Amino acid sequence: MQTLLRWALNALALMLIPEVVTSIQVRSYTAALVAALLIGLMNALIRPVLLLFTLPVTVLTLGFFALVINAFLFWLVSEMVQGFYVPGFWSAMWGALLYSILTWCVNIALNEKSGAKR
Repeated sequence: MQTLLRWALNALALMLIPEVVTSIQVRSYTAALVAALLIGLMNALIRPVLLLFTLPVTVLTLGFFALVINAFLFWLVSEMVQGFYVPGFWSAMWGALLYSILTWCVNIALNEKSGAKR
């Protein structure tokens, strides 16, 4: 049940991004749900492989290249989901950064809530 709540809140976070980064478009909550699911899958399956392959560059840039990987995956999901549009690299960079912050807040809120039950 908590996984579904986390997914719905991540989709809501994705719906908030166009309020700050106006070039990004999320046309429906359904598109946000699908995009949130794909972003989660990409972060779980593809991101670790990309980080491993780009480890020398990531070390040389003191970890900042990981932001480029996040932006690339954010843009890649927008190419897969109709109704979710990210026009370019800088939009993807700011959108991915904002999405990371928002989902981090969701994770903190849900972990505190689940910790209060115990």
